[in-house]
Amino acid sequence: MLSMFSVRKNARSLAAAACTTLILASTPAWAQDAPADPNPGALTVTGSIDFLNQYMFRGIRQNSTGFVTWPAVDLGIAAYSGDGGLKSVGINFGTWNSLHSGDTGSDGPSGKLWYESDFYATVGFGFGGGTSFSTTYTAYTSPNSGFTTVKEISFKLGVDDSAFLGKAAVKPYLIIAQEFGTDIATGQADGGDNAGTYMEIGFAPGYAGSRASLAIPVKVGFSLSDYYELAGEDNKFGFFSIGALATVPLGGTTSFGSWNVHGGVEYQALGTTTEFFNGGDSSQVIGSFGIGFSY
Repeated sequence: MLSMFSVRKNARSLAAAACTTLILASTPAWAQDAPADPNPGALTVTGSIDFLNQYMFRGIRQNSTGFVTWPAVDLGIAAYSGDGGLKSVGINFGTWNSLHSGDTGSDGPSGKLWYESDFYATVGFGFGGGTSFSTTYTAYTSPNSGFTTVKEISFKLGVDDSAFLGKAAVKPYLIIAQEFGTDIATGQADGGDNAGTYMEIGFAPGYAGSRASLAIPVKVGFSLSDYYELAGEDNKFGFFSIGALATVPLGGTTSFGSWNVHGGVEYQALGTTTEFFNGGDSSQVIGSFGIGFSY
């Protein structure tokens, strides 16, 4: 989430929102004879644990050595559904964590594995035409004091265009996030002088089959204001990312929920500030593998 280099030795992600980045994909449906959903109620629990060679938060490198483990859990509440202009309201609470074996974790100055622990709360609204809007509060904290706590409010507008474009759907989205409660080099992703405003534009075309799914997420991160500060200058371009994520369900829906294994690779091309945080390298390749569940 936050750079461990000299510009923010005293100071992630997301969200995010929440949340970057390779994500836990929804499990595709199995054949028609799959068992009925054991949890048809309004509460859904999802979780995952992922293993990566590198943690990049919006293009800002978080570790130089070792490996990274991401355990996460989320509680979703289906608060409302209807047939009018407002189709649904959902509420989510969750925690996302990053454990490091390298220089920002157990091999670092603190000697502690637990680098990051985030709490988030989201309210989302679904409208006709596949349009959705959500707002998320996230508190990014560091149990091993690798960075100072960052507080952020973000807004996401997305469109699921599957009903119109079918297999050619791209599912575009826009995220704007604002840091608050900051001070100089405190509570900021870039360790700069001023609270930052971040913007992300992306889309995620893919294919969902009965026994596997593939997503190709593409995103670009920008600074609208002071998000990628370096030597007193705000560099607007943060990073460009393209990845591939494959998800394979395990055994379909069972009385213990739906489980999957997933893995992928992501390439990030970096801007001026993020290249500096990346030790001068202009790009980064990230590999991941994990297991997830939904109940």
